[in-house]
Amino acid sequence: MCLAVPGCVLSAAEVDGTLMADVDFGGVRKEVCLQYIPDVTIGEYVIVHVGFAIQRLDERSARETLANFERLGILAEEFGDVPEVAAPQQHLPEGAGR
Repeated sequence: MCLAVPGCVLSAAEVDGTLMADVDFGGVRKEVCLQYIPDVTIGEYVIVHVGFAIQRLDERSARETLANFERLGILAEEFGDVPEVAAPQQHLPEGAGR
């Protein structure tokens, strides 16, 4: 399965002429291409599909989605067998994922 997963942009830099970012998906960090939304800023949440940020997302929606994905076991499926890292409770809004 290949989902579009929300993540928070931690840093951005040009790599070999392509705008890339380090994105945090509730504890799992991945390198993501920002070419489709190059004006994204550090701290914003984006929806990432197959390594490309394709849309902005508000923080509340992003955290709720991550909590739901974690509860359903989807993050472990998407990122590998890392459920304890993929969405630790300290990254989730109060009451989410329960």
